[in-house]
Amino acid sequence: MTQDDSFIKADPASTDTAAAPTDWHGRSAEFAARALGSPEGGLSEAEAGARLRVHGRNELAAARRRHPLLRLLRQFHNLLLYLMIAAGIITALLGAWVDAAVLWAAALVNVLIGFVQEGKAENALAAIRGMLPPHATVIREGRRRVMDAAFLVPGDRVVIASGDRVPADLRLVHARDLRLDQASLTGESLAVEKTTAPVAADAALAERDGMGYSGTLVVGGQGVGIVTATGLQTEIGRITRMISGVESAGTPLMRKLDRFSARLASVILGIAVLTFAFGVLLGGHPVADMFVMTVALVASAIPEGLPAIMTIILALGVQRMARQKAIIRRLPAVETLGSVTIICTDKTGTLTRNEMTVQLVVTGAGVYRASGVGYAPEGEIAADGGGPGAARRGDLLPALQAGMLCNDSVLERREDGWHIVGDPTEGALLVLGAKGGLDLAALSKEWPRLDSIPFESENRYMATHHKDAGSTDWILVKGAPERVLSMCRWQLGGEGPQPLDVDYWRRMVNDIAARGLRLLALARKAAGPADGPLSPADMEDGFVMLALAGIIDPPRAEAIAAVKQCHAAGIRVKMITGDHADTARAVGAQLGIGVGRPAVTGPEISLLDDAGLRLVVADVDIFARASPEHKLRLVQALQDNGNIVAMTGDGVNDAPALKQADVGIAMGLKGTDAAREAADMTLADDNFATIAAAVREGRAVYDNLRKFILFMLPTNGGEALVVIAALLLGLALPLTPAQVLWINMVTAGTLGIALAFDAPDDNIMLRPPRPPEEPLFTAFFLWRLVLVSLLMMLGALALFLYKLDSGAGIEVARTMAVNTIVLCEVVYLINSRRLRRSVLDREGLFGNPYALLTMAIAVLLQFVYIHWSPMHRIFGSAALSAGEWLLTLAAALVLFFAVEAEKLIAQRLRAART
Repeated sequence: MTQDDSFIKADPASTDTAAAPTDWHGRSAEFAARALGSPEGGLSEAEAGARLRVHGRNELAAARRRHPLLRLLRQFHNLLLYLMIAAGIITALLGAWVDAAVLWAAALVNVLIGFVQEGKAENALAAIRGMLPPHATVIREGRRRVMDAAFLVPGDRVVIASGDRVPADLRLVHARDLRLDQASLTGESLAVEKTTAPVAADAALAERDGMGYSGTLVVGGQGVGIVTATGLQTEIGRITRMISGVESAGTPLMRKLDRFSARLASVILGIAVLTFAFGVLLGGHPVADMFVMTVALVASAIPEGLPAIMTIILALGVQRMARQKAIIRRLPAVETLGSVTIICTDKTGTLTRNEMTVQLVVTGAGVYRASGVGYAPEGEIAADGGGPGAARRGDLLPALQAGMLCNDSVLERREDGWHIVGDPTEGALLVLGAKGGLDLAALSKEWPRLDSIPFESENRYMATHHKDAGSTDWILVKGAPERVLSMCRWQLGGEGPQPLDVDYWRRMVNDIAARGLRLLALARKAAGPADGPLSPADMEDGFVMLALAGIIDPPRAEAIAAVKQCHAAGIRVKMITGDHADTARAVGAQLGIGVGRPAVTGPEISLLDDAGLRLVVADVDIFARASPEHKLRLVQALQDNGNIVAMTGDGVNDAPALKQADVGIAMGLKGTDAAREAADMTLADDNFATIAAAVREGRAVYDNLRKFILFMLPTNGGEALVVIAALLLGLALPLTPAQVLWINMVTAGTLGIALAFDAPDDNIMLRPPRPPEEPLFTAFFLWRLVLVSLLMMLGALALFLYKLDSGAGIEVARTMAVNTIVLCEVVYLINSRRLRRSVLDREGLFGNPYALLTMAIAVLLQFVYIHWSPMHRIFGSAALSAGEWLLTLAAALVLFFAVEAEKLIAQRLRAART
């Protein structure tokens, strides 16, 4: 029994799809027809109805959506929001209803943002469902009919033609010049020629020439296929199931903030309980007074501004990225970009221009190189070792002419640049001829086309019949090198036609292919059709080999610089493509990716277990012929190795990996809706350089967030320490609860936001990525928190006691304490603009105009607090003299210069250790 006979369905209507072969591509078309019970005239309506009841409709089931109310309530499950809500309740208890409303509004804004952003996976699935065509042409009961594609069943015979979208997985039984664009499924950069011949059972998805897969696009020719799978059993359905199985992990920032918030809440509540117990049991304060003071203490310590400022910082990052053509769909992704350690990127259109370009031409007399990239006819053709001007040489000019005349594409100039209408590879030959000084219109007029044989996969060539100005007949041909060489008897050298040197051309073919270039051969013969129209019989012999053209999709110049920048920033760039390994290596070498390392293909990935794959991904940077499962496994393996992974993609095949990645990046120009919905970010220009710019912005966002936290915690800590110290020493309280809330309103509401506008450091892309699990609150943070809090507490408490000892009233003494704390926070804002470097230069002191503006606003508000009599009645404040203002300013400057001195000492200690 042969392989094809090893499985024959006894009852196609009742046999489960799972029992059918999965390697239809490795079986003959005849076997598929027998196994699926598909006669030439198609299924009967009764048989189709029976199969529909077994296999179900040809559609992707809608994902189960959670009730909107449940999704909304889930957004409240966040410790930062608990702190904000608690702070609002405390503030309301103290009678400050406006402040409470602001806090609750900030909490609600965060909830609504999360509510709107959630559910991107559901939208991705909906986008995939939208790729399935609504109608299909099917053969049933011997007649063609157009029907709803949802009612296709295994065994149906489907007719597809140019412009159609394949409605189900098909085993092709007829293909005439059939080409499918499978980029959305396989990542293949060019349309794929389809045949009916079986391939190896273990062939990669992109190499299954006898199959047409659901959702792919017919770009040329026509064909007939037998439905082998429908709905969720198709390749696109399998990807849908993969997306459903991928759980979205929290971003590094949110995980750190959750841990930070939990610890901070525990510390604050612990201190509050101890303070209350100490004040009541040992200090002898009334329970009611101590409760109010403890509430004030908690209010002063809770960083209620953190979630709001974090949202503002991220939103500003989103705006800056949008101006650089990076569209963020999910706010936390901004910061996650800054912590990326590995970028997995597609090749075509992202690293490359997606514009095929002839770089190398080999004739019988020599080798020529063409400068310039893309479809713009700008550049020159020069001989190896010689200067430009080679296009008119006798061995090269006929090749350029043949490439332009034996061609069905058109080169157009539009407002946004040069474009090819037709096949990109043919377009590359038009551009090459233009670089050689040829004009297609004039050439076509001089050599009018009389007939042609279009390219077909069976022939592997295209041929045209022309007459030149002297009425000589010419047949021009271009196609696969081995096929064209078999037609040739001579080759064109520097001295005219010579006998064909087959070994020479085979060496050149191998050499060019090893460089990752696609190959086309060009030939001609001075003859017309033997009998009537041009036919394959005219192509068998007598041609003169003109040239081999080496074609590649060249890297973007800006992508080369961006990859170099990423490497300098300690970020590894890995290329994952559906293209051939040789092509990927060639492009990678020009980009500086994977140089000196092997490329690994999809079939090789399939042979590795998870542990083996984790070892491989640590060393290999180029992965070719990758399927959706391979991409998903690669991202998971990199994450298992402790990396923060950004993944680019444009097709539905990329959606699972985009969702799995820490940052999914979809292509905006050529990407599918499925990819965009699964991603966190969309590139408006499909350019890798935009990713590098986004990473820089992400690092700046994280830096600014850390600056804000290191500004906020010591200032809150200073307020809390003033109260605690007074209780421990048995002193009158330097701050009332209302005054604590005033300080928070003046400083948190004005000062902290300025740090969101800080520009990134000059060396931000020369630093290595921070360790993914590095805590938000480090030993350095703890030291700075203690230092600044103590200095602020000492300054405020010292001036408070000084005024009391001098006989001033309690209102004046408390106003001195409040003013000292506010001015300390004002000057500490400048300290915070650089965490470890001194700010004592022009840029450090004056480089952020928003900081200067908020400092001025805070001082103005404090002036109103001190000198406007209604504020005295509300907050218990009092007017201060000029001398008293100077004393509080002096205390603030002591803090400022102490922090700058600490930075200098720490910097010298680090230098000494290195």
